[in-house]
Amino acid sequence: MSEMKYTHIPHVSKPVSRIFYGTAAEPYQSGGDGSALLDAMLALGVTTFDTARQYGLAENSLGNWISSRNNREKIVLLSKCGHHVPETGEKRVNEKEMRKDLEQSLASLQTDYIDIYLLHRDDPDIPVCEIVETFNAMHAEGKIRAFGGSNWTHSRIQEANEYAYKHNLIPFAVSSPHFGLAEQITDPWGGGAVTITGSDNEPARDWYRKTQIAAVAYSSLGRGLFSGKLKSTDYETAASVMDCYAMKGFCSRDNFERLRRCEILAAQKGCSVPQIAMSWIFRQDINIFAVVSTGKVARMQENIDALNLELTKQECLYLDLKCEAY
Repeated sequence: MSEMKYTHIPHVSKPVSRIFYGTAAEPYQSGGDGSALLDAMLALGVTTFDTARQYGLAENSLGNWISSRNNREKIVLLSKCGHHVPETGEKRVNEKEMRKDLEQSLASLQTDYIDIYLLHRDDPDIPVCEIVETFNAMHAEGKIRAFGGSNWTHSRIQEANEYAYKHNLIPFAVSSPHFGLAEQITDPWGGGAVTITGSDNEPARDWYRKTQIAAVAYSSLGRGLFSGKLKSTDYETAASVMDCYAMKGFCSRDNFERLRRCEILAAQKGCSVPQIAMSWIFRQDINIFAVVSTGKVARMQENIDALNLELTKQECLYLDLKCEAY
């Protein structure tokens, strides 16, 4: 079995695991006790945990675990603020809402600081100066360490960081877009989700390669497409396995062809389809981290093992339909 890999993110004092454990799932969202599973993830070396105000009671569940185990200084917390109101689409990207969410998150997580704090969505009508200044104030108060944006375009992040550099402020250090082998064909939630997959987003991927900003990829396995529960021959019956968001975002003939190619390489290399898809992510020359939500300890170990599963450049191109042979 392979061990977890770690790196550092500016302003985060603790090593950050390359794979984050995601709490946008049960039992966390309903506030249930997931302590045994969280213990197991930490024992595997997953030191970084992803949550958000938007994830129901997940912060409360995570906070109860942290308090009961007294392990705050052993883990890295990522949380998010400023998600739009789902029912109305009302935007909440402003200082008042960011601070409101922060105080609620600190209370729920039972901590006095958050290691990585992200805006969950963007509002291009809000000048980046307000956002950068707000994050810097939170950082100066000791309530957050690194910060950045989830579902922000690379151009908006660049704009924010140019403002920060010009005014001697701390820039965005983290971005969390959708990224993975599966191309996101449309916004699954219809509310400002940003992907850096597909041919149209090659400039974005080039920017990430050039800047090496920390990129925390969500839906990294295509929201179940590469989970191993689906076969490439299951296109017509995919809805029996994939939820409505996965169907909207990832159910396409091209993505099922990517799945078929994963199956071929998995059989040849003696590994699983999820391991092939996970390995592909970490072979893209991007400073990438992957969020994984799983209720199975063995599955997380498979993901960790995939960090050391080698794929050639030609195999990566083949998996992404860029060539017909490897």
